[in-house]
Amino acid sequence: MQKNDTKPFSLWDIPLALVLLTRLPLPRLPDPVFSRQAQATWAFPLVGLVVAGLACLVGWSALALGLPVMASAGLLLATLIATTGAMHEDGLADTFDGLWGGFTRDRRLEIMKDSHIGTYGVLALIMSQLVRISAIAALLTADAVGAIIAACIVSRALMPLVMAGLPHARKSGLSHSVGKPQKTSVVAALGLAAALAFLLIGAGAIAAMGFAIASAAILAFIAKTKIGGQTGDILGATQLVSEITFLLTCVALI
Repeated sequence: MQKNDTKPFSLWDIPLALVLLTRLPLPRLPDPVFSRQAQATWAFPLVGLVVAGLACLVGWSALALGLPVMASAGLLLATLIATTGAMHEDGLADTFDGLWGGFTRDRRLEIMKDSHIGTYGVLALIMSQLVRISAIAALLTADAVGAIIAACIVSRALMPLVMAGLPHARKSGLSHSVGKPQKTSVVAALGLAAALAFLLIGAGAIAAMGFAIASAAILAFIAKTKIGGQTGDILGATQLVSEITFLLTCVALI
């Protein structure tokens, strides 16, 4: 491929998105591919499809072997966390620590960059995972695995939206290195996610996606107010918050 590839879409974007958002064992990509990090955001929903598909296979297999639904949901969730390297959970913890642990913009960004975890981060992780595993268990019980997959797909499509809608809060970090996606990539990600979600769960995808977008918008507004924009941690928190929102909406619609 060309070193300065500016095409809006490329098949290279799919493995690149997997490299960016997962810890799956993948072959080394050609160096020029990494210049497409911003364009590759259209493929983020496909990452959700892959990791959720693997996780749901584990959860379904556990149920088929006779394990209790909560144990099966726990294994499903553990697979999601393992395949993504807990990057979204880390982002959620850092976001809550920073946005609510500091009183100035600079101090909040400093806290978010710190590798230590504070009270807000611990509580955010505990509460979010309790709600998440409960929703997953309810959907497994209702044989609504498609809703779990759709939640992972849609939540990753909202990351490019926040990336494009908010400025960078700092001049370094993962989000800054990836760059700002173009409108074409954002629209493609949302359109792909909406199509896959509709195929998986039907008309219920409309309400679930609407609430997920609303939750991402609220978090983006708070981030803009408190630190002036987005960071990699904010994007990770966006994925997790919108995924949980999508899951809860689907549970309510069962």
